[in-house]
Amino acid sequence: MLAQGSGLTVGAVRESFPGEQRVAIVPAAVKTFAKSGLQTVVEAGAGQAAGYPDEQYAAQDASVEQDRAAVFAAADVLLQVRGGGGNPQFLDADLELLRPGQVLIGAYDPLSDPKSIARLAERGVSCFALEFLPRITRAQSMDILSSMATIAGYKAGLLAAAALPRMFPMMMTAAGTITPARVLVIGAGVAGLQAIATTRRLGAVVSGYDLRPAVREEVESLGAQFVELPLESGEAAESGGYAREKDEEFYRKQQELMHRVVAESDVVISTAVVPGAKAPVLITPEMVEAMAAGSVIVDLAAERGGNCALTKPGETTTHGGVTIIGETNLPSLIPYHASQMFANNVASFLQALLNEEGQLEINLEDEVIRETLVCRDGQVIHPRMRERLGLAPLESK
Repeated sequence: MLAQGSGLTVGAVRESFPGEQRVAIVPAAVKTFAKSGLQTVVEAGAGQAAGYPDEQYAAQDASVEQDRAAVFAAADVLLQVRGGGGNPQFLDADLELLRPGQVLIGAYDPLSDPKSIARLAERGVSCFALEFLPRITRAQSMDILSSMATIAGYKAGLLAAAALPRMFPMMMTAAGTITPARVLVIGAGVAGLQAIATTRRLGAVVSGYDLRPAVREEVESLGAQFVELPLESGEAAESGGYAREKDEEFYRKQQELMHRVVAESDVVISTAVVPGAKAPVLITPEMVEAMAAGSVIVDLAAERGGNCALTKPGETTTHGGVTIIGETNLPSLIPYHASQMFANNVASFLQALLNEEGQLEINLEDEVIRETLVCRDGQVIHPRMRERLGLAPLESK
């Protein structure tokens, strides 16, 4: 049971999204919370799949509750890996357990499912969707998207190496010389750069492609060749540092130019996603058919429909001898460190919400807090969410 005290209680439950192995609080975070005067409550087994048994939480003086509803009831602040639109199958069950005034922090996929944010607002909670975190220096320690993209890029490289029926590095052996595998990484964001770094460490010859010429230096600094296609590109990002959509004609021309590059690759790792939108199709069936049998495509955009036209989200399939991996939750495949990184991000964000007395203080003058707060006091307040829901802008106070 929770000890009695005047401090706030922060909690996490076992994630209910199918196959999700991460947890939003790791034992080390309990100590961090205690230093700020916070108590911690977790559902029994919440960290088990990630490698954090209940005993480790109890050793840090966290309360471990057998009843999921008891955690919801005790927590003033609930931390979630997947909530709201990020876990639509179990949204109804969570809504019943929420109470007015409760604070939610985590990933809620607001752009894909704005109605879920409206439903959270109806419960009277204050919800912070960290997908909206501004890309500023002060927010880097809170950036769940970058943390999880790092994990995804790393795991994508390992999956490709495991699926490819040849070795990545060049080797000179008594049995002859083995030529290195050729890897193409599409997209040089956090996930793409990590995929480049991982496949390079494994010994492959790696090329990286991105619409933004400015990332050429980053790609080449990792030992990869930057692929240039004669397209009008510029910076493919909107304010805030997130990718934006291009028109169909742009993607058609891009596909034509990319055909040869894809066909020459043994492995293609695609990472192009646009928040809240279907992923652009960059790899056509004709490109897949031009690849050699045994080649591998790892589609990090599978959850958004996929960059490859033949990707089946959540499945690994083959087409003409080419393996297409459509895993939709790569961070969950490395749950120990993914949970550690996620927990550090949300703990850092929570610290920004606390005043010197350890009490919650939602300061809308703070850009980090203002940009991530999607609902409060019974209404959706984030401008982008209101626009998606067809609601009139709120009057400025």
